[in-house]
Amino acid sequence: MEKNTGKLYKYINKVEDFWTKRNQLIKGAEDYKVACRWLQSILDDLDKGIVRACEKKNGEWHTNEWVKKAILLYFKLHDSVLTSTQVACYYDKIPLKFYSSGSEEDNFKELGIRVVPGAIIRKGAYIGHSTVIMPSFINIGAYVGSGTMIDSWATVGSCAYVGNKCHISGGVGLGGVLEPIQNASVIVEDNCFIGARSQIAEGVIVESGAVIGTGVQISASTKIVDRETGEVTYGRIPANSVVVPGSLPHAHSNNLQLQCAVIIKKVDNNTRAKTSINDLLRC
Repeated sequence: MEKNTGKLYKYINKVEDFWTKRNQLIKGAEDYKVACRWLQSILDDLDKGIVRACEKKNGEWHTNEWVKKAILLYFKLHDSVLTSTQVACYYDKIPLKFYSSGSEEDNFKELGIRVVPGAIIRKGAYIGHSTVIMPSFINIGAYVGSGTMIDSWATVGSCAYVGNKCHISGGVGLGGVLEPIQNASVIVEDNCFIGARSQIAEGVIVESGAVIGTGVQISASTKIVDRETGEVTYGRIPANSVVVPGSLPHAHSNNLQLQCAVIIKKVDNNTRAKTSINDLLRC
């Protein structure tokens, strides 16, 4: 990213300028055309991973607000257009990532990825080398690292981040930032396993090596309870934790239980054996 610092500063300045005068950008006018060209360039660089919606700086994750603004401006300034494939038609403002005239086999081979029929990846989402994308949805601004599998019917929301060598199981939802508008991206760091039908939303960070069991629901307000210490935290799953669904008594009613996430242990060899990725699927 450092070698692109000058380019990124230009992007930031342009986006802030366009954002300030967004209601004065009239279709067909010269400033409208200029804005569209800059926004297209940003979208292309999001697609390549040069621009990222969120980054880790000095050990902390930061969401790049200007990227969110650029995406919202792209929606505002573009009309929906018809996209036709051999099996379906789409009508959207954001083109598909891998849609073209049909000469893309070499691109897939160069990227070293597999994209199974039924997968929908919007332009502006970065897909790393040696990934496997099952029938799923990956939204604009998302980042999917190398060697990761996005399993069937999973959703990677707008500007969400998934690290390297992760497994995002079937039906998982990683929340986006565009609607409802969120301040921070959902982060799943390297070597994580997210169990089937789990939902991670509202800027929650899953640190490296964590294992999230089936059906765990975690938002910014979800209590995360350490079974061993009893400590309650919010918004972050510690590295190498194993997490399952749980419940706690409601503070004001003995008859009610509120959903929570429970850290039951740290990852051990047995856990790794059950959740390890299969390199044969990434050949």
